[in-house]
Amino acid sequence: MLVIVCYDVNTETAAGRRRLRRVAKVCESTGQRVQKSVFECQVTLAEFETLERRLLSEMEVSQDCLRLYRMPDTRGAEVREHGAFK
Repeated sequence: MLVIVCYDVNTETAAGRRRLRRVAKVCESTGQRVQKSVFECQVTLAEFETLERRLLSEMEVSQDCLRLYRMPDTRGAEVREHGAFK
């Protein structure tokens, strides 16, 4: 399944900046960055659950935000990209 991971980490403190780096590394190990804090990940259900647990273990839920969009059937799905992408 395709999973879209979006996060916002509070970086007002040094601890927040460290959390941001750790969250990004977890996402980079699983998927492809499409924007600064948005990743596309092609995973199985078990990998999805592991990814979610790993991300939550790095985040401070009282200060940070995490959204995971599961797209179980991507047949016929269309992605339109505009702008400069790496």
